Amino acid sequence: METRDPGFFSEKFHENRSNRRQGGSFHAFESSHRRFLLFTVLRFVSHCAGMNHVGIGYDVHQLVAGRKLFLGGVELAHSKGLDGHSDADVLMHAICDAVLGALGESDIGHFFPNTDKRWKNVRSHVFLEEAARQVKFREGRIVNVDATLIAQAPKIAPHVRHMRENIAGALGISIARVGIKATTNELLGFVGREEGIAAMAVASVELPEPSDQPI
Repeated sequence: METRDPGFFSEKFHENRSNRRQGGSFHAFESSHRRFLLFTVLRFVSHCAGMNHVGIGYDVHQLVAGRKLFLGGVELAHSKGLDGHSDADVLMHAICDAVLGALGESDIGHFFPNTDKRWKNVRSHVFLEEAARQVKFREGRIVNVDATLIAQAPKIAPHVRHMRENIAGALGISIARVGIKATTNELLGFVGREEGIAAMAVASVELPEPSDQPI
């Protein structure tokens, strides 16, 4: 889109105002000019603001003896931990998939396959940091993330603030942009039997408009 010095509009306005006064149609011109300026500004702002993209994520891991339990980057005291190649943090994994999904990318397993020894027992904030880097690489920004943990035990509420801080830090966003809720499964299914823990998440990411689209 062609850009001009703001002074261009001002000069044209005053030049034409002087001319239009002589013809007696100044008020009609002024109204038309204002509409033109408003239309131009709105189109420009709309183009620069980009487009909002939304992604969803889901993850589940089995609870097993002999493993530490990490959720949202917080180690929780519990008799079992989540089984997985990394630290098996289902909350961070679900959020990671949601952010990647908003970018139209593959899931976390594509970037960090469980066949790669580099990710053995690694803490999951590394995955979130990479998801945020992918957003930045595309000149986008993470608007917000919201997630729900589904666990029969342990109690999640006392740790939510710390989890939000960890996730916000890994993504490079304000804690106000991170929402975390928790619920039980009312003793139903594998979650209710404390055989595993699940998490689901949604992420909103703002990306620039494709350059080939008309403005």
